[in-house]
Amino acid sequence: VQLQASGGGLVQAGGSLRLSCAASGRTFSTYNMGWFRQAPGKEREFVAAVGWTGTSTSYTDSVKGRFTISRDNAKNTVYLQMNSLKPEDTAVYYCAASQRPGALNSLPYGYWGQGTQVTVSS
Repeated sequence: VQLQASGGGLVQAGGSLRLSCAASGRTFSTYNMGWFRQAPGKEREFVAAVGWTGTSTSYTDSVKGRFTISRDNAKNTVYLQMNSLKPEDTAVYYCAASQRPGALNSLPYGYWGQGTQVTVSS
């Protein structure tokens, strides 16, 4: 599967952005999908993930209540709605895919898209 992330940009603190990740191929619905981010000088970290059916989700604590992950299998797309953005959310955001079973926040994600920059100004 090939992944293409989009939707990043510059936003003021408290604002919102919606990231999209479009996948190629006809087997999108068999992949668990995740969003990760990497801030300058920091390691890449897990942000959120959604199971292949769309019913199970997982979030890192720092985004719970602010970010929502969803997917549309008919459109081969996964979304990350980000509300109440904070300067510490500034990072390059990556989408990833995994066909492995297990806990969404610790799966081996073997497929990655290019990143999209999110910058939150204070």
